Amino acid sequence: MAEPYGKLIAHQDAAAVEAACQAMGLSSTQFAELASRVAAAKATAYCPYSQFRVGTTLLAADGETYISGANVENAAYPVGTCAERVAMGRAVTDGFREFKAVAVATDISPPASSCGMCRQFMREFCALSTPILMFDKNGDFMVLTMGQLLPQSFGPENLPPPPPLTGIKGK
Repeated sequence: MAEPYGKLIAHQDAAAVEAACQAMGLSSTQFAELASRVAAAKATAYCPYSQFRVGTTLLAADGETYISGANVENAAYPVGTCAERVAMGRAVTDGFREFKAVAVATDISPPASSCGMCRQFMREFCALSTPILMFDKNGDFMVLTMGQLLPQSFGPENLPPPPPLTGIKGK
């Protein structure tokens, strides 16, 4: 496994952050924007029951468009929606279906990774090589690829081609 994947990187370690950016194919500006936006997204979480805030920011494949979301809980617990699915849903309905990177932020350290349901949901729109950046409460982060988070995954390429649909935006 090549650096920086799978190890916690201190946000103050400029050399390690730069090496991580290079390994992920992100500019330092894109990384800084992801880090800033995912922290802001986390601050918008609606989590009165668990008190566990999660924010997600996606960087679209164009390298310029950022889409964020936060977890939204519900008194009927299973009805709540994770931050990753909120952000992905927004992105998909806005016409974005490919991503350069995904950032997730929580208030714990070490950082939390996406739940299994979110991993499968992200797999629909992320290449196995897509970097998933997981930020902790201090802004330190860990990176894994989509393929590392969901090995032996099932994705759209595993299904036979569907018949053409008409009237669907983006198809």
